[in-house]
Amino acid sequence: MSAPGAADSQHLLRELAPQVLGSVMRRHRDFAAAEDAVQEALLAAATQWARDGLPDNPRAWLVRVALRRMTDQVRADSARRRRDALVVSLVPAEQQLELARAPTLEEGDDTLELLFMCCHPALSPASAIALTLRAVGGLTTFEIAKAFMVPESTLGQRISRAKQSIKDSGVPFGELSAAERGARLMAVTHVLYLMFNEGYTASVGPELQRIDLSSEALRLTRLLQRLAPDDNEVSGLLALMLLTHARRRARSTASGELIPLDEQDRSLWDRDAITEGVALISATLPRGPVGPFQVQAAIAAIHDEAASAAQTDWAQILMLYDVLQQLSDGPAVALNRAVAVAMVHGPQAGLACLDQLSHDPRLSQGHRLDAVRGHLLERAGERERAIHCYQRAAERTTSLPEQNYLRLRAARLREAPA
Repeated sequence: MSAPGAADSQHLLRELAPQVLGSVMRRHRDFAAAEDAVQEALLAAATQWARDGLPDNPRAWLVRVALRRMTDQVRADSARRRRDALVVSLVPAEQQLELARAPTLEEGDDTLELLFMCCHPALSPASAIALTLRAVGGLTTFEIAKAFMVPESTLGQRISRAKQSIKDSGVPFGELSAAERGARLMAVTHVLYLMFNEGYTASVGPELQRIDLSSEALRLTRLLQRLAPDDNEVSGLLALMLLTHARRRARSTASGELIPLDEQDRSLWDRDAITEGVALISATLPRGPVGPFQVQAAIAAIHDEAASAAQTDWAQILMLYDVLQQLSDGPAVALNRAVAVAMVHGPQAGLACLDQLSHDPRLSQGHRLDAVRGHLLERAGERERAIHCYQRAAERTTSLPEQNYLRLRAARLREAPA
């Protein structure tokens, strides 16, 4: 055994948690009870590993402890465990004893299976996303509630109902047919995309990025691409993640302050990831048909291949945003397209695009419309209006790095000579 540092141990536990939950779910179909057992195993590991050091096989250790917790719950038939009756009915007594005695466990990673389970067709898209971020991404209910901009109690009820729907479905974990996987593939890619974005730019808290979350989304997308190598959108999503994740080291200062794309030190970008992403999207696009993830990956490739911000081919980016808007007409696409319009035709043209979005209810409560407007007003030389937009955007975001960045932009404009 080796003694891990507290930070290393915490990172390892976060990485292993969804894998362990997937493995326990393969044996016990009660999602909620399995999650309880895994949480107890994680707590035991946090205590014992700090004292005794890492076991030779941390994942197998966690799975074994979690399974024994499940077995203990069945044997005890405790009133505290309201789900025990279901566990007893699902797991024969002789199997419980066999699992409790098992010295080793297989090393397969069940996280992708867990992801497909979370994207059950009985769930609404919002419930599937929330459940996945909780089970696979490891986010707390509070963090997910902030991302969804709903009360924590509401989000908790949503997740509880999602777990109950999966239990009531009666579909065994890891036994989906090829047709069932195909039916859930679009939902899985969408969830992975949102999971990556939440890691790349955290919606709440003191950190700009959650590298563990974005890295896990990238890892799972690699596994998904191996499972569906001929699906163009899965390949497009993987390329998009690679090309975006490649910039992570240049996105913030040593103190965690945000650095916008046009000010980043491009020598810090991961050239290997860029090369892989460009090759992947270049091979995927000619196959057709083209979907939103592929177009976004093509846009990211143009940014990543430009030697400097000034050399970025904004005309081609604008053309791609026009295509993307036809495929996926969402508010984020419209905001990004407005920036491209401004870079090609001038800031006033971009501001005119934003005026058309002012009454979009999807943007009314967030900060991004004000942040983009402030940026374009600053480029147009309208300093006072830009300051007002930056300040209002800072008040609306729950990300501390974004708040600091927006307030700093406003302060610099205020202090600049007229």
